[in-house]
Amino acid sequence: MNTIHLKTSDTRGDWMSTIDLPIGSHLVSARCGYEHHGIYVGNGRVVHYAGFAGSVHRGPVEEVDLDRFAAGHPLSIRATPRARYVGDEAVRRARSRLGENHYRLLTNNCEHFCAWVLLGESRSEQVHCSLRHPRTGMHVLMCLVKAFVENGANSGRLAAQLA
Repeated sequence: MNTIHLKTSDTRGDWMSTIDLPIGSHLVSARCGYEHHGIYVGNGRVVHYAGFAGSVHRGPVEEVDLDRFAAGHPLSIRATPRARYVGDEAVRRARSRLGENHYRLLTNNCEHFCAWVLLGESRSEQVHCSLRHPRTGMHVLMCLVKAFVENGANSGRLAAQLA
């Protein structure tokens, strides 16, 4: 296990919390209306399918620091009791896809990636639930559109600041 210090914030201001993260853990960052998924690879690093998590342009499978992965959102570890690949083997599998840039929201997203790493099969419960329950799907879609608009606005502000 690695002990990681996370910057978190509450109503009293900034404080630090410490958590133990097993190598190969399936991390979930709760976002508004959906979840973002990644694999913890040690030393405060996460491999994830960037997709639309940080930009209005889809991103590749990349390795980033934990703070960037969480992007200020809460983090949790998703238990995977039937995992076929754990620990260093899960890390090897996650890193084997670094640079892949074939993100597809419904068929190859960050949750599909984590399921492939740990279970050897690509699937997404979020997609399955959204397709099975149209009201849930519409809520997720609206949240994603809102995130795209906010990311686009933030990207525009950043570009203006850099110019």
